[in-house]
Amino acid sequence: MSTLFISDLHLDSERPAGIQKFLHFIDQDASKADALYILGDLFEVWIGDDNTDLGNALIIQALTKLNLQGVPCFFMHGNRDFLIGKRFANATGCKLLKEYEVLEIEGTRVLLTHGDLLCTDDKPYMALRSAVRNPTWQQDFLSKTLQERKMIADNIRKHSKQAIAQKPPEIMDVNQKTVADTMLEYDVRVLLHGHTHRPNIHHFHLDGTDATRIVLGDWYEEGSVVRWSTAGYQLETLPGITGQPFLS
Repeated sequence: MSTLFISDLHLDSERPAGIQKFLHFIDQDASKADALYILGDLFEVWIGDDNTDLGNALIIQALTKLNLQGVPCFFMHGNRDFLIGKRFANATGCKLLKEYEVLEIEGTRVLLTHGDLLCTDDKPYMALRSAVRNPTWQQDFLSKTLQERKMIADNIRKHSKQAIAQKPPEIMDVNQKTVADTMLEYDVRVLLHGHTHRPNIHHFHLDGTDATRIVLGDWYEEGSVVRWSTAGYQLETLPGITGQPFLS
């Protein structure tokens, strides 16, 4: 048995292959695990817990079934689905996590986060993040109709895609000083995150000791899952989903 960690699935009802891949993963892998941690961007976009289209319903049903099978599921907000709330949590049985969570796995303190908070070189994104995470902005957004929210979300995604295309790739990666400062703040030597779509295991020195940063991949490019058991952790590659990949 093992604890599983995934991130950046970017599920969308317009991309049914991704949803089918997730449903297969839940049925064949997660159902046999001790626990499942989803570290953000499960969905390509989430405009409110009242958006119950068919794709969302299938995903909610799968997570609900997993919970009924006795496998606890934990969800952390990403930059695409930060509006997931209590209604989703109650429907699925998923426990909502904070932006940073320390988890002890087999005697090792591990810091979990989506990853976008570590990308501090991307000033425009950090400013946008601050704006949309404001409770006043969210309350105003959620007060609109579903159609209005969809139009706003589509517009934000369009501008985000244009902005990403103009940014140097290194700006969209984590800032190493931010990584080090954050790990020291939480007193950990292992950090696990997604968001950057650059799956890898990075080893470095932190305050005179060995440290590790594990990065999960985007399921539309080179998906991955971390399996953590008594034997340690493994970053396993999953086949990508055919089609145009989503951007971070």
